[in-house]
Amino acid sequence: MLEAVLLKAAKEVVARASVGPALDINNALKKAYEIEEGEAAKLQLGAILKNIELSISENAAVCQDTGFPNFYIKLGDRFPIRSKIYDILTQAVREVTKGLPLRPNTVHPFTEKNPGDNTGVGAPWFEVELFDGDYVEFYYVPKGGGTELPSKAFTLPPGVAMKELPRLVLEAVIDAGPMPCPPVIVGVGVGPSVDIAAKLAKKAAVLRPVGSRHPEPEIAKMEEELLKAINKLGIGVHGVGGKVTALDVHIEYAYRHPAAFSIGIVFSCWATRRAGARVYPDGRYELL
Repeated sequence: MLEAVLLKAAKEVVARASVGPALDINNALKKAYEIEEGEAAKLQLGAILKNIELSISENAAVCQDTGFPNFYIKLGDRFPIRSKIYDILTQAVREVTKGLPLRPNTVHPFTEKNPGDNTGVGAPWFEVELFDGDYVEFYYVPKGGGTELPSKAFTLPPGVAMKELPRLVLEAVIDAGPMPCPPVIVGVGVGPSVDIAAKLAKKAAVLRPVGSRHPEPEIAKMEEELLKAINKLGIGVHGVGGKVTALDVHIEYAYRHPAAFSIGIVFSCWATRRAGARVYPDGRYELL
């Protein structure tokens, strides 16, 4: 019973996330359309908004790159079927891939063999956070390949890192150009090692709503300053020029070693997709 409910909820989430970008992204794109003045940028943003409208009305994927499957899970200590969650969520991806349909985007890294159902070793990718509760909450994020190509990670001496961080972010945006399909969300992660910094940057880019600010005022101020600086670059939507290159900048951190300062920079495109659900042990669930 509960396994069937979890599968049903997961299939709804995967389909919902694939059809259109999250509501906060859609609203941010509408705002960008209002403030843009250049004819080319306005034309591109208008096409993007029309594409979103059609994807919803036709129940079709908003982008031909339907992304690599990622799940972010908050798992309560007392949720009954903990050991089966990975299998159930993976099955949801298989079924929606064939049913919606979705483009199969998972390939063996060396042979390039494609199983055809968006699964495989490490696919979907799962990130799990434990908490004291009796329910499971999960978000599905299908992340496109074009936003991964310009991602970067560095480890710097702590003495120069804070001075270098803004430069590295701006250079990453310039190097990326139109590749990650701007307007983008820029995620910046800071931590003790490049793998942790990159994970934090990815979560910052794909999970935090546009317009949200870090709870620590000095980091929130840095997010706002970086966003202004990026949008002064003039790259614009799809690289045609304009006022809006980034919809937002999000920074997340973990405590680091005194001798190392690692920075991750990860992009998420205008078609940032995410949807979630919370499933309770009595079989109830709600979409988030």
